[in-house]
Amino acid sequence: MQYYDALTHYNLPLPLKKRTHMNRKKLGHILSGSLVEGLVMRLDAASSLEGIKTGKFVCIEGEAYKFFSLITDLELQVTHPDILLFPPTQQEQLLTDVIKKRDTYAKITLKPMLMLDKHKHRMPVKTIPAHFAAVFEATAQDVAEIFGDEAQDIKYFNVGVPLDMTTPVCINLDSFIERSNGIFGKTGTGKTFITRLILAGLIKSQKAVNLIFDMHSEYGFQARQEGNGAAFVKGLKTLFPSKVVIFSLDPDSTRRRGCSPDFEVILSFQDIRVDDVMPLQDELNLHPTALEAAYLIASKYKQNWLSELLQQEGTIKEFAESVGAHAESVGALYRKLKRLEKFPFLQKNVGATSVIDRMIEYLDRGIHVILEFGNQTSMLCYLLVANIMSRRIHEAYVAKTEVFLASQNRSDQPRHLMITIEEAHKFLNPTAAKQTIFGIIAREMRKYYVSLLVVDQRPSGIDEEIISQIGTKIVAQLNDEKDIQAVLTGVSNPSALRTILATLDSKKQALVLGHAVPMPVVIKTREYDEIFYNEIAPKMPAKDVTKLIDELF
Repeated sequence: MQYYDALTHYNLPLPLKKRTHMNRKKLGHILSGSLVEGLVMRLDAASSLEGIKTGKFVCIEGEAYKFFSLITDLELQVTHPDILLFPPTQQEQLLTDVIKKRDTYAKITLKPMLMLDKHKHRMPVKTIPAHFAAVFEATAQDVAEIFGDEAQDIKYFNVGVPLDMTTPVCINLDSFIERSNGIFGKTGTGKTFITRLILAGLIKSQKAVNLIFDMHSEYGFQARQEGNGAAFVKGLKTLFPSKVVIFSLDPDSTRRRGCSPDFEVILSFQDIRVDDVMPLQDELNLHPTALEAAYLIASKYKQNWLSELLQQEGTIKEFAESVGAHAESVGALYRKLKRLEKFPFLQKNVGATSVIDRMIEYLDRGIHVILEFGNQTSMLCYLLVANIMSRRIHEAYVAKTEVFLASQNRSDQPRHLMITIEEAHKFLNPTAAKQTIFGIIAREMRKYYVSLLVVDQRPSGIDEEIISQIGTKIVAQLNDEKDIQAVLTGVSNPSALRTILATLDSKKQALVLGHAVPMPVVIKTREYDEIFYNEIAPKMPAKDVTKLIDELF
């Protein structure tokens, strides 16, 4: 210490390592550990154990590398077991202080996730620091070096802050759109708010165009804020009036909420294919033989197969014979699909201009589309409509991609499209994932410029192969062990992260891991409030909004 005091006294430069440590808060030093199991730190007596939480982001200073790590476990230790036999009383404060300094300590388990060399190059952890390497709280500069800075590059988007810090953690949106992604958490943990946050970032950056299947009308105009009485938050249409359009299956419901949809959705029975009905097996209790009958009908009547079937009341036996199907199977199919006639948005005769074609036009122009379901919130309706539209839009993107590959002209390159679906396990369970368009999109790894943003409270219901290919996962609290195991599918050494997931708060905390972040990190999620509104979409004068809309439309 005298050596450093003398340098300071005479205004001489400090050694690099000393300068680096001066602005850091030291937590402890490394005692032992391994590359596979993680490292063990002894907490300094001056540090408060109750200020250390699982998921905290820390930095280990090695000789050649910085090791960025997460705290995964905490344990109380003593130097000799006899100390526990005669613990000091509350009146023996002096004895307590002496024991704390020498004989009792906290052992903290760390999992190194990333290391930086002296040139600031990020790399996977392939070595470990030596005994007694110092462990420090991560600084704002550390967080920016690892996760990027929203103010410096538009590809970075702030999603929250590490535990006990105020420095933003950013995801890389360029990496985010390269693959399908997932937002998971049990009911009430704020999945919708996190999803709305991410979508706002994508809209602001224009990195991708979005198609959002809004089952509960929570993304468009406004939504009730959880846990805050009657407080409401702004929707994406409210934040970005010129960049978002609302298509509604239930325009009356939209108007009752004081808003007006841009388009009313009317679909034709001719829009429904047998492949769109297959994911409805559980909802309709359809037997496989009934689906076989549907294919036989479709082979004869093509796109009119459903209209023909629903006209056969009283003539099922003759109709079955004409298509070569079993009468009981056709009868069962008729009874189950008759329910579709109750949906007011399904009509037999629709104009020449398809609503799906209109959606594709907007997506091509970079306008984001939200499809509101209003009061049509049955799972049967949601599965059917999402399948019909996603299949048609995916087909259009396949055709656009083939044109681009043939011409190699950048003007022909499709915009990246991200499709947001809730209740994702209904579309991507092991049976449906092999049959639905969503399983195809998830496996294609954005081959045709289309990816998914899946939102779900039951990740264990999603096909294991699909969930292992999800690029970035934002995981709020999960209690079911099967769900925790599912979200960690494809993650190396998941045991450390399992402990962290089990200790997340029920709201406003999430574990972010995967393709869009250099290392897993626990965050307190960014607030979705007036400050966020002004940062993400500064208010534009009304005359400028009108001018912009006129230019676009």
